[in-house]
Amino acid sequence: MARARDFELVRALGDAAIGQEARALVSDPAAVRLWLRMLSCSTQIEREIRSLLRQRFKTTLPRFDYLAQLERHAGGLRMNALSRYLMVTGGNVTVLTDQLVRVGWVERAPDPEDRRSQLVRLTARGRSAFAKMAAAHEALLSRVFGGFDAGHRDALYEILGRLRVHLAGQAAPPVARRARTRAAPTAGRAS
Repeated sequence: MARARDFELVRALGDAAIGQEARALVSDPAAVRLWLRMLSCSTQIEREIRSLLRQRFKTTLPRFDYLAQLERHAGGLRMNALSRYLMVTGGNVTVLTDQLVRVGWVERAPDPEDRRSQLVRLTARGRSAFAKMAAAHEALLSRVFGGFDAGHRDALYEILGRLRVHLAGQAAPPVARRARTRAAPTAGRAS
């Protein structure tokens, strides 16, 4: 059954478009095939987003992500917080900030809570530019997931949420994981 579906997938996508999934063999463990399918989907969607941003807005995905964080934090963010949210180094954030200040989309302002720090926030021009990008981004994602009915989208979202929770548990240090495991059976007992 899985072999027939995989054949259908290759036939539908073509050899050139199958991407990372082409590395998978039917004989590979299910976890490997699942990982390569998730990676292929993520890569394909990201490629479409990058292309949209480059062609329509002459910008990049890192810039879009940067602006999205500032849009969520209207009062601005310190550079170190922005770096954490974007999961990049402070140097990357500094380069992006300098570029976006030059085009007038962001500004640096003194942090009222700490005179030694600065906040970065969107300018009116940056907010307007980001709103257009965000609308196009949302339309693209609506098109990407448009082939799924609401139930399938909800199920996929739920399953991926479970994976995130599972991964968060896996990321805990081994000692903490053992402590949680030992504590779990006694948690439901009455005193």
